Amino acid sequence: MTAPPTRAPGDTPRLGLIVLRVDETIEHEFRTLIPATQARLHVTRILSGDDLTPDSIAAMGPRLTDAAALLPGAVTFDAVGYACTSGTALLGADRVADLVAQGVKTRHVTTPLCAAVAQIAHLGAGRVGLVSPYVADVAEGVCAAFEARGVSIAASLSLEESSEAAVARIDPRISAEAARRLAAQAPLDAVFLSCTNLATLDILDPLSAELGVPVLSSNQALAWHMTRLCHAG
Repeated sequence: MTAPPTRAPGDTPRLGLIVLRVDETIEHEFRTLIPATQARLHVTRILSGDDLTPDSIAAMGPRLTDAAALLPGAVTFDAVGYACTSGTALLGADRVADLVAQGVKTRHVTTPLCAAVAQIAHLGAGRVGLVSPYVADVAEGVCAAFEARGVSIAASLSLEESSEAAVARIDPRISAEAARRLAAQAPLDAVFLSCTNLATLDILDPLSAELGVPVLSSNQALAWHMTRLCHAG
């Protein structure tokens, strides 16, 4: 059996990203978060529903391996990310990792959920506020997935939007106001803005300064974790 090719010392890291068909946001934000000088980013898409529901999320599971297999087969990636926070929560992070690894050669698989948990632990944040665009049953599943991984969700707020096209067009000021409402409800050590299709990149730093706590997002956390994994064993 031939060993997969490895990255030579000094080579630019290779990252793979599995993006939902309906996502209009993450690729744009990722190219700011991970400049081309930092890593070579390869993107594939997975068929997903126009509305985000438990059923549409479940339908993605069997498609993950095929989507991963559309990434370049001659490359051993440093990390591959499945860019769906709610999908990871409802499908299960371990199942996602197994399905992705069946379709692509990669040293690591991560997701926005796993990335956020890792970054929250890195920051030592004990009480987290969570803002999401999801409908209630999806939002509850995301909160439960964080709690199951040891993250205390002290307060949460959902914008109750099911249409992915509408999520991509939510004004960042609405997400910022939701974060302010959470911060007023309970003492928080961090705020997490959930969903890769939610445009948040431009508000993260100003909102962090305003609230006095780190404000993270699905896309920011995933980019942070994937670049860290490039240097992990």
